[in-house]
Amino acid sequence: MVYVIRKEHFNAAHRLFNPAWTEEKNQEVFGLCANNNWHGHNFELIVTVKGIPDIDTGFVFDLKTLGDLVKKEIIDKVDHKNLNLDVDFMEGKLASCEILIMEFWKILAPKILENSNTATLHKLHLIETNKNSVEYYGEQ
Repeated sequence: MVYVIRKEHFNAAHRLFNPAWTEEKNQEVFGLCANNNWHGHNFELIVTVKGIPDIDTGFVFDLKTLGDLVKKEIIDKVDHKNLNLDVDFMEGKLASCEILIMEFWKILAPKILENSNTATLHKLHLIETNKNSVEYYGEQ
């Protein structure tokens, strides 16, 4: 099994806030991240695809194609956006990195399968800050 990795960047704002809770409880649980005026991050998204190299190309998955796919399906939809207000696939969901990465998976996994006979999405790694990141391997 060979793993190919593509890294992309985007900038986005969000607010961690549960509308079922009081303002006080949101502040207690989410602290500064519950700021009414939002806050932003310079995110890094690392996409790992796995498979066996194609006999004709030597590729598991063409990295240019992967980059174009990630840009079209994810980056163009979240870059310089408010995750709570501007991103349709986040509507009605908490804008945590954990939820965001799971939504990215739902979008990317089938698109990768559509573009390859053998490659599959293996892992997503979303870096929010130098100290905070999440990884997702799909539903196991």
